[in-house]
Amino acid sequence: MAIRPAEQIIHKAAWLYYAHGLRQDEVAKQLDISRASVAMYLRKARETGIVNISTSTQLFAEDVLARQLEDALKLDAVWIAPQNEQAADPTADVPVLAASVFLELVRKGDRIGVAWGRTVYAIADIMSYADLQDVTVVQLCGNLGAPYSYRPDQCTMEIARRLNAQGINFYAPLVLSTEALARDLRAEPVIREQLASISDCDLALYSVGTVDVDSHVVKCGALSPNEMDALRQRGAAGVIAGQIIDVRGAALECSYNRRVISADLKSLAAIPKRLMVVQEDKKFEPLIAAIAGGLCSHLVVGAGMAQRLLDHAKAVAG
Repeated sequence: MAIRPAEQIIHKAAWLYYAHGLRQDEVAKQLDISRASVAMYLRKARETGIVNISTSTQLFAEDVLARQLEDALKLDAVWIAPQNEQAADPTADVPVLAASVFLELVRKGDRIGVAWGRTVYAIADIMSYADLQDVTVVQLCGNLGAPYSYRPDQCTMEIARRLNAQGINFYAPLVLSTEALARDLRAEPVIREQLASISDCDLALYSVGTVDVDSHVVKCGALSPNEMDALRQRGAAGVIAGQIIDVRGAALECSYNRRVISADLKSLAAIPKRLMVVQEDKKFEPLIAAIAGGLCSHLVVGAGMAQRLLDHAKAVAG
């Protein structure tokens, strides 16, 4: 079984020290901790069996893969949920792990930006209750019609409720009928200030969507299947907080994006901790695009997806 999220710092310190050959002061600098903490973590790694000096590193397979992914993709942290081949959904443990990781990342006084979708709502639904102080949870994009499940406001308020935090919703639709109307709405003081404050977040929680008929923006009616197909032909690679991105992780130049009320991608990339959780295997290409755009610093995926990402990184490097 993989290490718990709270113990990942021990594993990272051991990985950098034993596998990368860094000195303790270099490990401390890279992890932004004291040298005394590094020494303590290395001792715990030996005591708990994470590392056996006589046989080099003896690490759990998923956790070795996580460290390799961090190195290959230049991510701050990666967590991998083992595949459960006996379950109806082998990736069912991804939201469970992500909920635990998310709580580990939240700090007192944090401002948290939350997007929407099935994965994000699954995380909120299974998240443990925590009484955190001075935490604010804000919606990253406009809202959807009432009949649609996993709406942005639902995801935001459910996570705020679990954290006993203040929740702030976006009182604007996700997509406007015209570019001019969207431009005017963004200029409204309340909306302008809320969009401008996104980059002040300390942590973001989101997934990345596909650009096919199963995409959330198609299912909610924001785009028709034909419109999505046309955007895919023009280079659409994924969906982040309701916005279409290309293979570089940049906003696709299109009328739809100009009609969307959502956080600017540069604002999202400026958030220090950008936790992306991907459960479905079909999101491989969208995830590659999001990583390319700097929209992910912390990642939770299943073992199958993790191996595909590492193989891809090696192929690109080679």
